[in-house]
Amino acid sequence: MSEVVVTVRGESEARVRAEEAAVRVTVSTDGPSRGPVIEGAQVRASSVQDGLVAHLRSGEVSEWSSARVSVWSDRPWNSDGAQLPLVHHASVELSATFTDAGALSWWLGDVTESDDVQVTAVEWRLSPATRVRVESDVAAAAVHVAVERAGAYAGALGLASVSPVEIADAGLLGARPEPTAPLSARFAAASDSSGPSFSLQPPEIVVRSVVEGRFRAE
Repeated sequence: MSEVVVTVRGESEARVRAEEAAVRVTVSTDGPSRGPVIEGAQVRASSVQDGLVAHLRSGEVSEWSSARVSVWSDRPWNSDGAQLPLVHHASVELSATFTDAGALSWWLGDVTESDDVQVTAVEWRLSPATRVRVESDVAAAAVHVAVERAGAYAGALGLASVSPVEIADAGLLGARPEPTAPLSARFAAASDSSGPSFSLQPPEIVVRSVVEGRFRAE
């Protein structure tokens, strides 16, 4: 046996404590008069914004925005099937990125004391710089695993050395990618928690890389 081609897969993952939390809240008001409803939403949203500005100045928030305002009206129906008078609604959506879990917990406790503020999402994540570094490290480790596996196969066949022919994300070396390949090929991140959480303890983020490689064994 002079030469064979060995195809292997290498996987690696790292668990890193989340550093940021992207949070979204919605301020909503309703009532029989359009003007007071809109004014009430604006006043409450301004109060929430003031808190975010204070956290931004202290460095506990890296960015915030108020991107969406909605105003609409409807005529609800009662249990007897009768249409009730017109009700006006107004909502303002705000988002912010917190870099301090303690500040986030305090802020959430403060804004949710009001019935017209609803927390719609809290997403834990890594900072951009940390994500780039961890993804690079995990990718390199996955390639190292693939090289070790190719060497093990070559040794089992009585061959002395291996040299790389192709390295790619999972699924790209085959004629048809596997159904799960797009997720594995990218650096998939997942929180250990089952849903949004307001805990003071940020969850671990899982950064995973899967590669496939072809090696020439001699």
